[in-house]
Amino acid sequence: MNTDNLKIQIKTFFGLEEILAEEVKKLGGRKVEIKNRAVNCEGDLGFLYKINYSCRTALKILVPIKSFKAFDADRFYDRLFDVQWDEYMSIDQSFAIDATINSERFSHSQFMTLKMKDAIVDFFKMKYRDRPNVDSKNPDIKFHLHIDRELVSISLDSSGDPLFKRGYRQMQTEAPINEVLASGLLQIAGWDGKGNFLDPMCGSGTLLIEAAMIALDLPAQIFRKKFAFQNWKNYDAELFTKIKEFRINRVKEFTGKIVGYDIDLKALNIAKTNIEAAELEDVIEVKKQNFFESKKELFPLLVVFNPPYNERISIEVEDFYKKIGDTFKQNYPNTLAWLITSDLEATKKIGLRPSRRVKLFNGKLETRFLQYEMYEGTKKAKFDNQN
Repeated sequence: MNTDNLKIQIKTFFGLEEILAEEVKKLGGRKVEIKNRAVNCEGDLGFLYKINYSCRTALKILVPIKSFKAFDADRFYDRLFDVQWDEYMSIDQSFAIDATINSERFSHSQFMTLKMKDAIVDFFKMKYRDRPNVDSKNPDIKFHLHIDRELVSISLDSSGDPLFKRGYRQMQTEAPINEVLASGLLQIAGWDGKGNFLDPMCGSGTLLIEAAMIALDLPAQIFRKKFAFQNWKNYDAELFTKIKEFRINRVKEFTGKIVGYDIDLKALNIAKTNIEAAELEDVIEVKKQNFFESKKELFPLLVVFNPPYNERISIEVEDFYKKIGDTFKQNYPNTLAWLITSDLEATKKIGLRPSRRVKLFNGKLETRFLQYEMYEGTKKAKFDNQN
């Protein structure tokens, strides 16, 4: 594997591709190319470590190692058997295979995964008269199999556990927002740690924690214990230590306030537990407060939130969204506010026209991330853009 010029594919959520591409460029990625739910780029081994450790909107980071066309299962097996698998793993290491298949010809993903496993095992048996073990739960080496019609791509998974697993979430409320999506929302909303931030329905605190990490420039994976690349044959522990030290030395001072409200005491306790696990209790304040009875206290202010679904707090949806709009209009002058929702009918009850609408997916739910600009006095008054 040429570690000076790796081809790298970085997976993300639909709608976050441009935000991810900006992150990749800032971290030093070359030949950055936006794809559907992914960004392709090139970089060296140090860049691969850095992007895993620091990138906020990456879900998984893959390094392609082989691609070919196959028209039947036998040819698929033969081409895989010819790969020099001992370049990527040792016989005493365990492995697992993730598969994404979009093909009429190869429609059964478990069968194709099994054929790939057989090819890897048979390669080692032929060469070493021994075989590595498969471990689907906690493998040393993780391969990714992607089949699109007859085009087969094999990649090494450099991340291991998906990168939304930051390591700070100890507890969660019903339907918490994914960490990668939360960070993407904040970056779309323009949060850069200047000014103040409010999540008025904070739930388990994910948006608050991600906002604080952006404000302080903390690496996204500062709490993660293990990456898959640490089991690779070419792993450079000294280089990874230097990269971590460099990123941690970039941590900034933050002079604003990050505040979360919720009316649910259980949710607030969960948020506090997660904030403490992230060691951010000095930066984030959470309090029991009904947003509909609140007034703007911080200037300037960015508001971003994920209104609760019926699972956590029983709500009369149309009335609930009307109250959101009324609270914005009456109590939050000169404020930029964003909310994410899958209930597009209910948003009509807010009574404000969104100035931006971004289509995103929260899991399998299609959502809109909506921006509202509240003016004091006439709508023609110039809106101060929070910075």
